Amino acid sequence: MILPILSALAEPTRLNALRILSDGEEHCVCELMAVIGATQSRMSRHMQVLKQTGLVIDRRDAQWVRYRLNPELPKDIAAVLDAVVRAARTEERKAA
Repeated sequence: MILPILSALAEPTRLNALRILSDGEEHCVCELMAVIGATQSRMSRHMQVLKQTGLVIDRRDAQWVRYRLNPELPKDIAAVLDAVVRAARTEERKAA
């Protein structure tokens, strides 16, 4: 179970999406696209991978699909995700 999750976290676009979603809110693909700078099709593909790994869940809202972190992640997976997101934020600050 951990290998697909680590693989998902290794891709920069998906990691950036998870960093954004770590605020605890729901975000639509259009919001993620704007912040990350990805096309709609690319962002949707990456979100599908994150959904398949169980890291995120989605909710349809009219024509939008809203994503958020899966609140039912096992504690060990949630701890890995938290550590990776914190490390990504630290690296982002160092690069700025």
